[in-house]
Amino acid sequence: MAEDRKHDQDFIRPVRRILIGLIAVALFLTFLVWRIDSPRVERFRMAVIDRVVPSFDWAMKPVARVVGVAENLRSYARIIEQNQELRRELQQMRSWREAALQLEQRNAQLLDLNQVRLDPQLTHVTGVVMADSGSTFRKSVLLNVGARDGVQDGWAVMDGLGLAGRIAGVGQRTSRVVLLTDTASAVPVIVQPSGQRAMLIGDNSPYPMLEFVETPDDLRPGDRVISSDDGGVFPAGLLVGEVVITRDRRLRVRIAADFGRLEFLRVLRSRPVERITDTGALIAPPSALLDDLQQDMTPTDTETGENG
Repeated sequence: MAEDRKHDQDFIRPVRRILIGLIAVALFLTFLVWRIDSPRVERFRMAVIDRVVPSFDWAMKPVARVVGVAENLRSYARIIEQNQELRRELQQMRSWREAALQLEQRNAQLLDLNQVRLDPQLTHVTGVVMADSGSTFRKSVLLNVGARDGVQDGWAVMDGLGLAGRIAGVGQRTSRVVLLTDTASAVPVIVQPSGQRAMLIGDNSPYPMLEFVETPDDLRPGDRVISSDDGGVFPAGLLVGEVVITRDRRLRVRIAADFGRLEFLRVLRSRPVERITDTGALIAPPSALLDDLQQDMTPTDTETGENG
């Protein structure tokens, strides 16, 4: 029995070697045929492909069907995920819409109670950023609007999100905008909800410094920073950004405006605030009214005689 098994192994080994050699030779010849650049060989290759490939359609159909089913399953899974994400976003949008409607109604009620009159002169002119003239020591951009559009020095400039800077130099057709991050920028701001007033001072870094804060311990990261009308520089209530605290415990502001993609900027037309110089007229009554009061208080002759 052991001799028969040994005889079979002695017979199988040479046959296996011959088959492996034939397969290697066939693969090598196939490689050569497919690599030879000759018109005759090309016609031979095309003839082989036309003869062999169509006969394997029956074998490729199940594979193609399985691949199609797998693709459909993956697409269904992606559709389910997108549907769930859209449902979540729709739910969030509904909640935001409800909150916006409530805030709108509340705002309308407060405006009606306070009889607020909005400033009709607070309009804007939009300009295109022509060039970024910023450098290591200066952060500014040029706009294609100038004196012909009524632009004046000191006016506030905003992008689509928040305050970006102020006008500092006006030409006939162009104007220069000094950004909030520039060292020449100093803007009075208010930090909410604490209501503390401070100065936003640029230092050529992405996060300007928040200086002259009365009680810095009351500020928290994420507090909203808006512009103040102190000094008559900017209109009040413009969004500036939010408070951040650096590792060295310094107060800085993350600017809401996207300085990395400044394409269009809005220049706010702000008029100077009317100043009251005649303060006495607010306190003392007019002279004619004073004369009438004096006459009423002076005793007449009749009253004097009766008293005598």
